[in-house]
Order: sequence, then structure tokens, then C-alpha cells
Amino acid sequence: MYMVLKHTHMTCAALSILFFTIRGYWMLTDSDRLQQRWVKITPHIIDTLLLASAIALTITLSQYPLSHDWLTAKVIALLAYIVFGAIALKRGKTKAIRTFALILAWSSVAYIVWVARYHYPWPWQLM
Repeated sequence: MYMVLKHTHMTCAALSILFFTIRGYWMLTDSDRLQQRWVKITPHIIDTLLLASAIALTITLSQYPLSHDWLTAKVIALLAYIVFGAIALKRGKTKAIRTFALILAWSSVAYIVWVARYHYPWPWQLM
């Protein structure tokens, strides 16, 4: 069961990042595709599966945020990613603000992936 959950989580994470990147490109190019219904619905489906698999993994492994520093760091970075992503794709008032938020969102994702890989919250101390 663990391997199914892990691979589901990793697949959903990859799809979420890929689709966010595509929507970020569409935002930068002022594409009308961002307004299509499936583009607005699909991320919610993927992210719901991603969150459900994350919760199932924490329960299966008995590893919980606030008990493990690296999981706490991932949750905090996830919240930052959600805020920056919302600013980048819909809440930013200017293209410059949306572009900067997109860069910050991608930085948050890079940090989340790094922490997930190494299970250590401070990348600058490990190197």
C-alpha cells in the first residue's frame, strides 16, 4: 500500500507542477486558454488527489507535521506556494507582480521537492 500511495503522490505532484508551469506560461503570454473551464477545474482535481495521498502517507508512516521538521517545512512551503501561485495566476494586479509571484512559486516548489528528496529542512546547511 505504501508504494501505491508514494507513487500516486509523486505522480500527482509532477502533474500539479507541470500544469502550474503551463498555466504560468499562458499567464505570461496572455493566453485565453486560462479562461477555459477545464483549465480551471483540472488543477483542483489533481491537487485534491495530491493532498489525499499526502494525508494517507502521513497516516501510513506515522510521520506528522510538527513532529518532523522536514514535514513541517514542506507544509509551510506548500502554503507559500499556494499564496504565490494565486497571486501569479489570478490575484496579481500587474504582469510584473504576477511574474515575480510565479518565480517565488517555482522557488517554493523547488524547495518542497528538495525537502521531500532529502527529508531535511535546511538545504543551505547540508551542502
